[in-house]
Amino acid sequence: MAIDCPARIAVLGAGPIGLETALYARYLGYDVDIYERVRVAENVLRWGHVRMFSPFGQNRSALGIAALKAQGAAWEPPADDVLLTGREFSKRYLIPLSQSDLLADGLHENTEVVAIGRDGPLKQELVGDESRGDSSFRILLRGTDPLGHGRQRIAAADVVIDATGTYGNHNWLGHGGIPAIGELAAQEHIEYGLSDILGAARDHYASRNILLIGAGHSAATNLVALAELAGQAPDTWITWVTRRDSDEKTPQPLEPIPGERLAERERLTRKANRLAADDRNHITFFSGTTVDALTWHADLERFSIRLLGRHAGELEFDRIIANVGFRPDNRLYGELQIDECYANGGPRKLAIALAAENGPDSLDQPSCGPEMLVNPEPNFYILGAKSFGRDSRFLLSKGLEQIRELFTIIGDRADLNLYATMAGLY
Repeated sequence: MAIDCPARIAVLGAGPIGLETALYARYLGYDVDIYERVRVAENVLRWGHVRMFSPFGQNRSALGIAALKAQGAAWEPPADDVLLTGREFSKRYLIPLSQSDLLADGLHENTEVVAIGRDGPLKQELVGDESRGDSSFRILLRGTDPLGHGRQRIAAADVVIDATGTYGNHNWLGHGGIPAIGELAAQEHIEYGLSDILGAARDHYASRNILLIGAGHSAATNLVALAELAGQAPDTWITWVTRRDSDEKTPQPLEPIPGERLAERERLTRKANRLAADDRNHITFFSGTTVDALTWHADLERFSIRLLGRHAGELEFDRIIANVGFRPDNRLYGELQIDECYANGGPRKLAIALAAENGPDSLDQPSCGPEMLVNPEPNFYILGAKSFGRDSRFLLSKGLEQIRELFTIIGDRADLNLYATMAGLY
């Protein structure tokens, strides 16, 4: 549905896609509010020590570069071919972008979006009717900083764009994807993300017996760091558990991508697979195995674990790292008419398009087209990693493409492409 200026757009999340979305809207003349639960680039900074697979040139926009150059003549962007860490990407691009004149006034950090509804029809009313768009969105906000903690207020918007991502909304490590027995009670003692194993968290893992769960690139990243730590602290032992069965004499926990074009991702895949095959690295690899139950013993700072499958039995570990993936949090829009995929939790039309293009290489994911971003709820859109649901193939370059496509809808101009226009000006 076309939205004329001036109109107010609410962007949820101040990560890479949220900031770039807000910037595109500001260039077009819309009023924009960005609501961020903690701080700019919070989720990126949580894995800030990790080097990104894709080069900077794939993760920034022409609008962002132009905005920062206009902000200060001394600012120099990283080279397009450099592989930044998450911390470098935030410090050198995302945070300066959030502080630019175009975005700073509309940025609301320490502000949690609790729920979104309409200033009029309820969820079950005017089903699939575009007239729902005649009522503005009603957004319940809650302060999260010490000064405004718990303080609530209502904001309004003509358009809402959810770019809150999935990082931080972890899946469960238990057999069948549900919480393992005891996991809910112990989850504060379990790492579900990318801990700085060789840095700030070194003492937490050194000389410990560690259970690592998962068969993706996050698990591989943690495994490589743990193996290096074991070389420095020989009392460190790692048991790597994956649900998928594998030949444990020549294990390959991560499937290499044919014709891999991201050298850093290929390097990580090869190294993790090589480590899994060599028990001299203090690594034991269990395939075809899942966790049934766990107990955290606070007095001993140790877990008791019951495993199912190929290596069924009971073991004890000091630490658990569960890299079992992430899922979208759909509670924000529970009162809106959102058509979700029953398999991956993302918007249904996009999920179907992604499933049809099920190759392993995220670089091969084609543009799905603007119509894939449209929901039954008028003027409500989901972008970025959250739009991919549980599909882990999302790249920031795909999110930038989504932004361009989205504003051809909002601006009602099929040929609108500010990225191409701006790239020709510098």
